[in-house]
Amino acid sequence: MEGPAGEREMTRRTSARVAGFTFLLYTAAGIGHEFLMHRATNADGVAAKLARIAAHAIDVRVTIVLTVLECLSALVLAVTLYGITREQDHELAMLGLTCRVAEGVTLAAAIPSLWQVLWLAQAGAAAAPDATTTNALRAFVLMPGPVPTAVIFYAVGSTIFSYLLLRGRIVPVALAWLGLLASALLAVTLPLQLAGFSTGPLTGYTQWAPALLFQLGLALWLLIKGVAAPRTAVTKPWPSSREG
Repeated sequence: MEGPAGEREMTRRTSARVAGFTFLLYTAAGIGHEFLMHRATNADGVAAKLARIAAHAIDVRVTIVLTVLECLSALVLAVTLYGITREQDHELAMLGLTCRVAEGVTLAAAIPSLWQVLWLAQAGAAAAPDATTTNALRAFVLMPGPVPTAVIFYAVGSTIFSYLLLRGRIVPVALAWLGLLASALLAVTLPLQLAGFSTGPLTGYTQWAPALLFQLGLALWLLIKGVAAPRTAVTKPWPSSREG
């Protein structure tokens, strides 16, 4: 009959498998989201962008579904990664969980803005407001929404969990180091970009490629190999009163 230790190990193995699958789903949804929105908005000028969105309405609708999947994936990863790393450092693992939950909730807040953009792009002359109001709405709804904030929460949470994976030697050291450095890079550069500062060549694919490589590598490792028991500090027993 298995004791508490055996039950915890089974729970960690299950969490590892679920996290690995969810990482793949999360990555696929994120790539699909970026591809479809780029195709739907790839035009110069607000009016041209909205016209293109109207012509690619199905892409925006699919993006909404993918955003829902990203939200749910972030929440699942928050719980499963917490379950894998909490024995290493409970407080840090809880902070990582909180960041990933904040990511999922913030992503969910982006869904209404997608519907607003789609409505404005498809609104006919009778349904649309006057030209001045329409132009103002166009500029407003196409502004960056909650997504940039969500990816900052993602980067901070990923940095914390990568550190715990490295500290506990729960996954291969090289993979954990890749995750720590890639996530820390995003955690530093994304807030600067959100504030309007230039980060030079550290943008776009250069900025995200290491994190994407880490996610895919970690997903496959968790699915195939699972996780090792985390290293914990060995507590030395207090000397007895008989010891001098």
